[in-house]
Parts: sequence; structure tokens; C-alpha cells
Amino acid sequence: MPAMTPDQRDEFLRATRIAKLATLRDDGAPSVVPVWFEWDGERARVFSSEGTGKLQRIRHDPRVALSVEAGVGEPENWVTIEGTAEVLEQGGFELASRLAPRYYGAEKAAATLKEWVKGAASMRLIEITPKKILSG
Repeated sequence: MPAMTPDQRDEFLRATRIAKLATLRDDGAPSVVPVWFEWDGERARVFSSEGTGKLQRIRHDPRVALSVEAGVGEPENWVTIEGTAEVLEQGGFELASRLAPRYYGAEKAAATLKEWVKGAASMRLIEITPKKILSG
């Protein structure tokens, strides 16, 4: 399968899909968790609450991979972003607020965000800068 063009890749990553974020444990073993994400054409963004394992792992070793694939029944396509992640104190709740309607729909997103706002101060933004982008 040929690699996607940059335009095809950007269109694919702007669609609402679940990604898998791979981080590294202290012993070098990978840890993979499903995440919501946003792609702006240059960087991927994910949010998480303070104290989660993924934030601890990124702070210890910022090397990450974010893998996104087409769903069952769609033509086979995938993109993997290999790069480094930075944990930012600000912007996590704002990203969650943008993504919730995409992933949950308006009604469920509104109800969920009412609960999440209570922990908004502890939400962090994870910004992933690609070093290599693979696709197929």
C-alpha cells in the first residue's frame, strides 16, 4: 500500500478517529492507551488529567508514537506519528471542550463537560511534535 500524500494524511487525521498513544515506561517497555486527538497539520494534541500514567511517562521520556487507523469497513488506511511530546499546563480543558462534541455528540458532550469542568484546572495539554510520519 503506497504512503498517503501530505494532503491525504491531513484529511485522514482531521477526521474523528480514536488514536493509540504509545509512551515508554521507566524500563523502556511500551504502554499504549486509546485517546481522542486533534491534528492541525503540524502537531497532534491530546489532553489528560494531572497524575495519570501517560503524563508521568512523558515527563520521564518524551518520545511517543500516536497511531491512527481507519475503522472496520473503511478502506485500509493508517498514520503513525513518531515524535516527542510536551506536557503543557494550560489548554487541556479547552481541547477537551473542542473534542467532546466530535466524539460524543452535542447532548452527551454538554453533560460530560459539566462534570469535567470540576477538574478543569488539573487537565493538561499534550502536544506532539512529529519527527517522522508514516502512512499506508
